[in-house]
Parts: sequence; C-alpha cells; structure tokens
Amino acid sequence: MNLKLENVVLIIATLSSFFTVFLSSALTIAVPSIASEFSMNNILQNWVTMVFFFVIAIFTVPVGQISGKYGLKKSMVVATLLYIIGAVVAIFSMSSEIFFISRIIQGIGGAFLSVASMALVVSAFKPQERGKAIGITVTGVYLATSLSPVIGGFLNHTVGWKSIFVFTIPFLVLILVLLITKVNKEWNSLKDTSIDWKGSAVYSIGIVLFIYGFTILNETLGVILTVLGLITLAIFVAIELKVKYPVFDVKLFKNSEFASANFAAVCAYLASFSLITIVNYHLQYIRGFDSQLAGIFLLAAPLIQVIVAPYAGKLSDKVNPQKLSALGIGIAAVAIGLLAMLDSSTPLWLLIFALALEGLGFGIFSSPNTSAIMGAVPPKDTPTASASVSTMRVIGQSMSMGMLTLVFAFVMGNVPIIPKYFSLLIASSQITCFICMVLCIASVFASLIGIKSKKIVKG
Repeated sequence: MNLKLENVVLIIATLSSFFTVFLSSALTIAVPSIASEFSMNNILQNWVTMVFFFVIAIFTVPVGQISGKYGLKKSMVVATLLYIIGAVVAIFSMSSEIFFISRIIQGIGGAFLSVASMALVVSAFKPQERGKAIGITVTGVYLATSLSPVIGGFLNHTVGWKSIFVFTIPFLVLILVLLITKVNKEWNSLKDTSIDWKGSAVYSIGIVLFIYGFTILNETLGVILTVLGLITLAIFVAIELKVKYPVFDVKLFKNSEFASANFAAVCAYLASFSLITIVNYHLQYIRGFDSQLAGIFLLAAPLIQVIVAPYAGKLSDKVNPQKLSALGIGIAAVAIGLLAMLDSSTPLWLLIFALALEGLGFGIFSSPNTSAIMGAVPPKDTPTASASVSTMRVIGQSMSMGMLTLVFAFVMGNVPIIPKYFSLLIASSQITCFICMVLCIASVFASLIGIKSKKIVKG
C-alpha cells in the first residue's frame, strides 16, 4: 500500500513523539529498581529522569537551526541512530556512570527528534490541516505517557529494567527504515543561512549553569551557578539581537501571542512533569505497590489525555487556541490542588479522580498551546518555533524535576527513601504540588493575555 507523503510523515512524527517520551516515562516507574541496583540516594535517583531532559534542554535551541539548515529528514535519521546507540549502551551498562552516559546520548538524539519531528509535520501539512496533524502527533506523546508506566512497570517487574530499552529498539529501527525508504523529500528552510555557533555555545553554557544551579539552590554554589546562568542567558539574548542569522530569533518574543504561549507552556510543564514521580513514589514507597500495579494506577491521567488531545487539536483550528489552553490548565490547577493533600490516608478513588482530572486539563491544554506557538510565526521561522516548543517543554520538565529534587534536599536531606523518612517524603510531595498549582495559575493568566494578541502571520 502506497501512503501519501503527509501520512508517512505523520506516522514517523507520532512514533518519534511516542518513543521520545516512552523511555523517560517508562524509566520513571523503574527508578526504585534502578536506584536499588546502583545504590543511589534520593537525590541521585531523581537524575535518572532529569539527566535526559537536562541534555535535551542544552541542545534543543542549536538543533533548531541545524535541522533547518541541513534538513529535517537528515536530522531525524541522525536522532534515531543516536537513540538506538543510547539504548544499546544502557542495556549493557554495569555501573551508574555508564548508565548516565547512555541517557546523555539519548538526550542528544531526543533534542533532534523533539525539534525535527514537529517541524516535519508543520512543513508537510497545509495550514488548514496543521492543527489536526499536531493534535495526532501530540497524541503520540500522551499515548506514550499513558502506556509507558504500564508497559514499563510490567517489563521491570517481570524481566528487569533493561528490558525497557530492548523493547524500544525494533520500533526505532522501523522509524529509521521509513525515513530512508518512504520520505523522498527534504525540508531545509534555513539552507542559505550560517550556523550561529557562538550563540549556540553561550546558550548551552547558560542553560547548564542555570538548570544545574537551580537543582542545588539550597547550597551557596547553587545560588552562584544560577545567577551566572541567568547572566549568561542575558548575554545570549544580546548576542542574538545582533547576529544576522541567530540560532534562536529572540525577536519573535516581541509578538505577544508567541511570547505568552511559550510562557504558558514552560509554566505548565514545570507544574506537571514531577507529578508522575510524586505519585509513583507515593504508590511504590508509601503504599508498597510493585511497579506493575503502580503503572496501572498511573494510567489514569495520560489515558484521558490521549482521548482529549486530538479533539482539542482539531478544535484549535476553529477556536482561539489560547482560550482552550487557559481552560485546560485551569482544570489542571484544580487537580493538582487535590494532589497537594496526598498522604498515607488518602483514598485511592480520590487519587485516581485527581489524576483523571489532571489528564483532562493537560489534554485540553497541550495541542492548542502548540498550535498557538507554531501558528504565530511566518513559515520561514517554523524550525525556530518548533525548537521553542521543545525548549519550553524540556526546560519546564528539567526544572520540574529540579524543583522536586530541591524540595527533597530542603525537607529530607541527602538520604535513601526508606520507611524512616516516609513522613518527610509525604511533606516534600505536598509542598511540590502546592508550588505546581501556583504555576498552573500563572499559565492560565499567560494564556488569557495571549487571547487578545495579534499574530505575525495568518494561515
């Protein structure tokens, strides 16, 4: 059967979105097992998830320009190969150091996949079909978020955590085959530009200093690194305003729709990502569930997201996407408020209800928010907008885990998660959820501001 190029692109982008998320979400459920095997404390085990997004945050902005210059298809091929290599290294890792190296390799590949896959969809589809296509692609993210804890929990419980990486390899090979044999077109809207290596380097240094410093903000060194990171990022902005072909066109943020949608996104991901870890720790440590059972309970939120996201994406073609974004993140704020009361006596039905409500909120939010960002720029800036979508997401996700780690450090200290410290684990989780609820409210206001703004380009 011969598929249209658009359909092949959509399949590749959806599969890529799925497996970019899968290894992070599936590994989240396996963190207690990985921590036990490598004797990790409560701080280090959070880095099992965080290092992947930390690396993506470092490389996403440079990758936006690189993929735009050398081609989206080529970028996808390189990214998939890196993902496969990272999976193989993880399978044969015999120490925490080698394991973290594998996650760094996959983080670099994940940066390319995150940027190029979304830009590929936007480039291949007509504007009037773009929202629906983005909705389907984002559904791949939510499908991974929903199935990953269940699949990961089952594999970890029955075979071991390394089987999670083994599971991904055949699908990654399929993506590679489709790219090479079925995609006979290349998209490189920035082929006539030069790479802004100086801006890329300054950005990467700034984001490393800022995010890592943020995770140890309870120490003097953390404060120093965070401040240095902010200064470096300010220098990056100054450089980009003067460069003819900036690695990231910061002038786009003069458009209030683009700026507000990006701010709403980073707040939303900052608020949402650590919740998976919080609920997973609650189920496995506080309630004593195994990874398989915990994965089934964690299905509640993303399952709703999978159902809602495509409809929200389609609706965003007809309704102002930021209205939908504000509604969705407002619902999520209520759900996180319920999770802020989570303790050992919380009924399971209330936990499931809160997770389902959170899934509904983020399902309504994500596709329209992505459409608002991608639709606010001219076609030539599609790679930059796609990089912005990915950057806001991974910075939010990295800082979300950093925030949880920071709260752990303040409340628990550097200790293993054992029954002696369970009361401190509960307190840490409640504090983090309250902060996340406030961040959701900030995202609501950002989306509302964007409703009255005007686009740079229409259609």
